[in-house]
Amino acid sequence: MSSDLAARLLRRTVRATAVVGLLATALTPSATAKNSAPPLQPIVEAVSLRLATADVVATAKWGTLSPIDDPAREVEVLDRMSETALNEGLNPEWVQQIFRDQIEASKVVQHSLFAVWGAEPELAPTVRPDLSQVRPIIDEQDEVILAQLREQQTLLKSPDCIPALADATIAVSEDQHLDALHQVALARALWSICSPAG
Repeated sequence: MSSDLAARLLRRTVRATAVVGLLATALTPSATAKNSAPPLQPIVEAVSLRLATADVVATAKWGTLSPIDDPAREVEVLDRMSETALNEGLNPEWVQQIFRDQIEASKVVQHSLFAVWGAEPELAPTVRPDLSQVRPIIDEQDEVILAQLREQQTLLKSPDCIPALADATIAVSEDQHLDALHQVALARALWSICSPAG
């Protein structure tokens, strides 16, 4: 990985750490959506903002014994999402897969950052952020994602979903100035949005 890319990743991590307390209020879909925004932009924004916390999580875990992969925590999150889906009339398998994708996308970012920092220790973070600020942001974006799954079910189940999702992903990537790593991770997080089971 080039030093330029590593430096950009580090800058994004520092930026994410600095704004983590603001994401929940300043960067919600309602604040960033435009009148002419693609119809799926709110859900893509919520997924991207959820994914932004992966930078902070990686920074907090770097140099500690905390693993990136936490199967017990993942099962807890997926079980909760499945139960929520049932309560809200959504297909639980579909919702569970969508949130499995969120977890995997977060791990893409964390593993990539660890690789950069391991290869170039001078770029590694030296300040550990407080992860207690991250969970409320993830929870808020989860609520937005679930609300959008309910509101956009017709489009999400239609042949128009894939082009609509592509338009929204491009718009969000441009609005949030996502680098190559975070564009790849965002695509990973969106794998199942247009593929509801059942």
